This record gives sequence, C-alpha cells and structure tokens, in this order.
Amino acid sequence: MRAQIIGTGSCLPEKIVTNDYLSTIVETSDEWISSRTGIRQRHISIDETTASLSTEAGRRALEDAGVKAEDLDLIIVATCTPDTLVPNTACLVQSELGAVNATAFDISAACSGFVFAMNLVDAYMQSGMYRMALVIGAETLSRIVDWKDRSTCVLFADGAGAAVVRAAETGVSAATLGSDGTRGGVIYVKNRENFNPFVPEQKPMDFLYMDGAAVFKFAVKTIPEAIQETLDKVGWTAQEVDWFLLHQANARINQSIAKKLHISIDRVPMNVDRCGNTSAASVPILLDEVNRKGMLKPGQKIVMAGFGSGLTWGVMTMTWA
Repeated sequence: MRAQIIGTGSCLPEKIVTNDYLSTIVETSDEWISSRTGIRQRHISIDETTASLSTEAGRRALEDAGVKAEDLDLIIVATCTPDTLVPNTACLVQSELGAVNATAFDISAACSGFVFAMNLVDAYMQSGMYRMALVIGAETLSRIVDWKDRSTCVLFADGAGAAVVRAAETGVSAATLGSDGTRGGVIYVKNRENFNPFVPEQKPMDFLYMDGAAVFKFAVKTIPEAIQETLDKVGWTAQEVDWFLLHQANARINQSIAKKLHISIDRVPMNVDRCGNTSAASVPILLDEVNRKGMLKPGQKIVMAGFGSGLTWGVMTMTWA
C-alpha cells in the first residue's frame, strides 16, 4: 500500500501586504521585489496563528476528502514556526478538529517539510501502521523576520496547506530526500539561548538570516538533479510528468529548474506572486490551488519538490487518483 492524496485544503491570513506597502517601511520598490523574486503580494497574520491556520486548512481538506476527523489515525504538521514549543502544533489541531483517534506530532525540515512529512506517511502506510492521515504544512514566518531588513521581509509570508492521505494501491511511487548540514548557516534563526542561574544574561532572539545568492545556487543545481534521480526510480521522463509542484521561493528559481529539465514552464504552476515564500506551507497551498481549479486529473503524473534551510531537499513522484 502507498500514500494516496484524496483531499486538499489551505488557509491564508486575511491581511494582504503588497510590495507598494513594503516600500513605505523599507527601502525597496515593487519593481525591485517583483523583478528579482516574482513576488507582488503576500498574506501576513494578525489574529491567525500557525495552529489556527493549520486547523482550518485541515478542516477544508477533510471536507474535500469526505472524511470525518475521527477517522484519522495520524496527523503530522510540518512547521518551523510553531506557536508553542510544547504542546506540538499537531496536537492543537487534533484537539480543535476532534480527531480523537489520531496520533499527532510535528516535524521540522523548513521548506522541505511537507514533502518530508508525506514521505514519512508513505512509509507508515507501506508498513501497514496507519491507514488515514492528515498532513499539514504551516508557517507564520512573519514573526521571525526582521521588518527592517529588505532582503528577507519582502520574501516570507504566512499560510497553511493540508492533504488527507489514505493507504491505497496507487499514489506515491518514489521519493528522494537529502540534507547538507554543513550549509546550515545559509538560512537560520536562533531560538532562545541558554538561560539559567549559571547564565545570568539572556540575549534577545535573533531574526531570520538568509544568504539569498547561496540558496539560489543550491536550488538550481540540486533540485533538477534530485528530480531526475526520483524520475529514474520510477522510469518516468520529465516530459511525461503532467505537473511539477515546486516550493514557491522565487519565480526565477523555478524557471531555472524548468529550463534544466527541458520542460515547459506551463507545467510548473506558481502562486509565489500572490503568496510569497511560505516555507513548509508552499507546496500544499499550491497543491490545493491546482486541485480546486480542476487541473489535477486521475492518472496524471505529478512531482512535488521542497528545498530550503538545513539545507534540505525532498522530491516525490505520485500518480493522482
């Protein structure tokens, strides 16, 4: 048995922040942001939290799948911006949804998180351990960016995407995951430092740091190679794939990936212009968008890919049911 997606959902904060607005608080412009990233606006949380966005995305996915919360036996939330260190976000979602029979926990792999979580669910389902799962990618990155730093505050945003997954004969067919911890300093944000009677002075929390040029070089080299490796595992060619659902970090990155794979950019849907970079949430938000537009048809071949801090990367092939 393999993991098969049978329903999707997403939730974005109500507040929309345009590039023009950002130009009033940092030295930037719509032309500067959009020409370098493809981003024109993003959603930023005011009252919404990682847990509330996750819960609503999960609820919509359950409705789309026609599955009751009590039928779930597993909930995984991929996030690097939980509201609380404990309890984990998945337990908060479990409580709100009433998924009384589900085991719930979080994973942290930044922008690769949703693909990592899907791979974990697929392994569980191959083993027969779980049969019905809710997989969520969710972030409130606006809480960890420096709103005086134009190199990061123009990129990151908030949101959540979710998928209901069941054990079935068709679905996920292969995956390739990877990590390079030696390049962890390319994208990072510190948590609280040691604070106890023996370390009397507590330092303030740092904001997110990113070496954008290094991330770009990593993505355009590593992701096409990882996609090809995954395709080779199932005997597909890039030209056979109907849709490439890639992490929405930068339009230029995804255009470069398409060029290296020799595929039309028309098969690489993007919403980075409207949603910005939502890290672990970006792939499932995009998945829900193309699903609800009716773009996904039974039997179509799909590639999902996430990449980011760690550095981490994950690619997955699946046949849409």
